Amino acid sequence: MKPLKNIGIIGTGAWGTALATAVVRSGCQVTLWAHSPEVTNDINKHHENRKYLPGIHLDETIVATSDLADFANKDALLFVTPAQILGETANQVSRHIKHPLPVVICSKGLERGSNRLLSDVLGQEMPQAVICILSGPSFAVDVANHLPTAVTLASEDIDITQALAHALGSPSFRPYASKDIIGAQIGGAVKNVLAIACGIVEGKALGQSARSALTCRGFAELTRFALAHGAHMETLGGLSGLGDLILTCSSQASRNMSLGYALGQGKSLEEIMKTRNAVTEGVHTAGVVCEIAASKNIEMPICEAVRDIVAGDITVDHAIENLMARPFKRE
Repeated sequence: MKPLKNIGIIGTGAWGTALATAVVRSGCQVTLWAHSPEVTNDINKHHENRKYLPGIHLDETIVATSDLADFANKDALLFVTPAQILGETANQVSRHIKHPLPVVICSKGLERGSNRLLSDVLGQEMPQAVICILSGPSFAVDVANHLPTAVTLASEDIDITQALAHALGSPSFRPYASKDIIGAQIGGAVKNVLAIACGIVEGKALGQSARSALTCRGFAELTRFALAHGAHMETLGGLSGLGDLILTCSSQASRNMSLGYALGQGKSLEEIMKTRNAVTEGVHTAGVVCEIAASKNIEMPICEAVRDIVAGDITVDHAIENLMARPFKRE
């Protein structure tokens, strides 16, 4: 397969912008799509995304556009939109694509309403896409600052995985290949819900023992859910499963954990969301995960507690009491 040198990135939040810095380091040309003319102008004139990734200088070869027609002849596309608008955006991009090409889903979540994996959403809205998944423990600011980061890059086509690894990889950004696109997606989606739970533990000052126990039992929930969908256990124990879970459940640099922290301190979800300009995917994913789990008889009490808290159906204190009062059982 020929080298992938001309890469399009759909989405200019912190993560999309950080990925642009990684791709350009590997020697590729990068075009970013921004919904906001303000962000487009900021990147092209000031070489910085001051709204979503302030303080990071962007290579002057990185170009931003608001015209999806500019992505018609790219070698590969990276979708870094919020999970809930991936389908709509992919449908718009698809109108300009005339040939099959690798399309990498870099968002983490499940589609509300349809309860579908994002790969299924993309497959329907962009049939030209050869679907790939990028997931793993990776904060945008770390990647943008060239700090060592390792991720999972999943595709059923190993040649495409290798070509993408060369297009994205560098001494500071290391992709590991996988064929398990299901496991790579579910790990990234469910860990966002669990990170909210761990944030609540921190906000309530329940101690490190409680956070560790919650992370461990949350991983058991994630594993049950993913295996029921056909994921591979080695994926769940890898970067896009356990690795991502550890990161997002241990740092308030995670949007999901910081939201949980604020909930634990007594703030309402409405108060918290008013102060944010970035999407916190775990809020949207919690209900979807629990709906799917109920249909498959998968026990996920931590995720259910998060769903009920963000929906306003239960208080944080009541949710904690319910979890700790569950019947004793084997691990």
